[in-house]
Amino acid sequence: MKNLLKSFVLLAILGYAIPSYSALPPNDFAKSGISVGVVVEDLNESLDFYINVIGMVKTSEFSVDADKAKELGLSNGNRFDVKVLKLENSENAPEWKLMSFGKKSAHPKQNYVPDDTGIQYVTIFVKSMKPILERIQKHGVKTLGKSPTMLDADRQFILVQDPDGNFIELIGPK
Repeated sequence: MKNLLKSFVLLAILGYAIPSYSALPPNDFAKSGISVGVVVEDLNESLDFYINVIGMVKTSEFSVDADKAKELGLSNGNRFDVKVLKLENSENAPEWKLMSFGKKSAHPKQNYVPDDTGIQYVTIFVKSMKPILERIQKHGVKTLGKSPTMLDADRQFILVQDPDGNFIELIGPK
């Protein structure tokens, strides 16, 4: 009984010393996916890449006028158009929102993931690499590293960059 009490006390102390993480997320979110906004230099070139190479579908688009963009804190009075892409046309699929302000990037294009801070890459899991590789080759997109390469016995890995230098990892069966 004494050992059981000691174990109980030790667990109680450890429970306060070790941060706890809830297994259940807070019930604050209306959607389970995250939408990502990507500012690009050339909207048409990026649309072509994400639709015709990656295989995304355009699901909607909208514009934000200059006054609203300033009010929301999104720009200093620049209007912009947003093209919404998804991996599939379903309500809960995460959104990849492309927008352009018609200007060149202020930072150099990255050669490797650690060359800059911030969001540097996204990972897309695919059902088969074959159609992805065919589209990459058809559109003359350069693969990086020793892409494609096997991650393990079942999964292949391809790394490419979009027209603005964002890294796209594609993972799936060969």
